[in-house]
Amino acid sequence: MSQIIEIAPISAEAFAPFGDLIDISGAPDKIINQGLCGRYHDRAKMDFADGRAGLSLFNAEPRTLPMRLEMVERHPEGSQAFIPMGGQGFLVVVAQDLGDAPGRPLAFETEPGQAINFHRGTWHGVLTPLCEPGLFAVVDRIGPGANLQEHWFDTAYEVRRP
Repeated sequence: MSQIIEIAPISAEAFAPFGDLIDISGAPDKIINQGLCGRYHDRAKMDFADGRAGLSLFNAEPRTLPMRLEMVERHPEGSQAFIPMGGQGFLVVVAQDLGDAPGRPLAFETEPGQAINFHRGTWHGVLTPLCEPGLFAVVDRIGPGANLQEHWFDTAYEVRRP
């Protein structure tokens, strides 16, 4: 039998223990490009133990809800940002670190125009679009050594809307 996780709307405050919510809330930090562009500056803390930041494109298949959550992962050597390129919201699953294992997962849904950055070492679900297109820019660590740990739950969770 599955354990239930209800999806909550994402907010900067609720997501702060796990990473950065990236959006254009508030006034821009600077007006640039001859007054035609607002720059919302330095919205995520990219953190790498070594190596460098890399920009990759991921093309993920959309998931349907309710969704079975069997596994989360983390990247101990670097942060990871998911930036949707189609303007859609997406599902974000995170869990507190209890040492070598994650705690009970939480699920959030972003709004169109929002992106997220997971702090280094944060347990999280895989990239999970809920609709087409599933195209994302991903900024994460490029460097030597392993930067992926997976945790498979003894009992799966069911992620659903309330």
